[in-house]
Amino acid sequence: MGRPLATILYYKSLKSSGHAASAASLPGLVANAAEAACPFRPRFGCGYAALWDRFPTCPAERSSAPALLLILAALLSAGCSREPRIRVGSKNFSEQLVLGEIVAQHLEHRLGGRVSRKLDLGGTLLAQQAIVNGQIDVYPEYTGTALTAVLRQKPLKDPARVLESVRQGYRQWQIEWLDPLGFENTFAMAIQTTGMQTLSEAARQRSWRLGAGYEFAHREDGLPGLLKTYGLRLNGAPKTMDLGLLYQALAKGQVDMVAGNSTDGMLSVLKVTVLEDDKHYFPPYECALVVREAAERQFPALRGALNELSGRITSETMRRLNYELDGKHRPAREIARNFLHSAGLQ
Repeated sequence: MGRPLATILYYKSLKSSGHAASAASLPGLVANAAEAACPFRPRFGCGYAALWDRFPTCPAERSSAPALLLILAALLSAGCSREPRIRVGSKNFSEQLVLGEIVAQHLEHRLGGRVSRKLDLGGTLLAQQAIVNGQIDVYPEYTGTALTAVLRQKPLKDPARVLESVRQGYRQWQIEWLDPLGFENTFAMAIQTTGMQTLSEAARQRSWRLGAGYEFAHREDGLPGLLKTYGLRLNGAPKTMDLGLLYQALAKGQVDMVAGNSTDGMLSVLKVTVLEDDKHYFPPYECALVVREAAERQFPALRGALNELSGRITSETMRRLNYELDGKHRPAREIARNFLHSAGLQ
């Protein structure tokens, strides 16, 4: 039984030496046994939490505590440590947490619960390192980010070429890019609804008071290139501000155009228009699942289950899901469950 047995023997040694553990100290012992048997899973994540909820705490029932501890440790050792599990990861921002939870719940439904979560890992390079090192098996990534930040290649304009480039580039790590989920998270120029639909129209019609994040205002594929490509005219210097304040400034009339992201949750509730990038200036950042080929071999049903998510999430849907988390502060698990149900996947 390994380390869980050591925990049990430690408890029995305390008892025999006259230092018997009280019922109040047993939760820690059981938790240690759980983590020893299943170190990559949340405590009691394997379904035995209900047993602990019934753990005796009143004096009349404490005599049964050692026996229940033995049962719990045996179940944890037998039921957790030997069962292979698919490890789902994500980066550390709202959209990724929602997507990671969608993937995890979908796989739990399709593969019978054989999933563990490693969400909120950090930025792009940390997530990349985790999947290359085999610490996670699948996570959502963006094609443009992979091309420039991971593979260190120059940006491309054609989404199909970008996807093919990252697919080829990731073969060195035996990692597969599945078909995109159906949306991209790229830059988005938004204005109060006026009837204009494209950036070309906006450039012809008038000059604009622009609000933008500091990074967009200065990066090569941000504002400088946008102004050159479209001949967009600005009314004064751009107002740089925290990204969380952009839509508030637009609603208050402090600016009349903002440079946000195409899946920002606020875009789902404000009466604004996201102008079409009709000259395809912004690089494509399609979101897709990347998965270890070793995990696909270990779990033959994995690839088919993940492919069921391809093409299922539109930009409008992702905005709404992001707002559910950031605007309404609903739990990611609830958001994911509702999405999968509405999509007919549960």
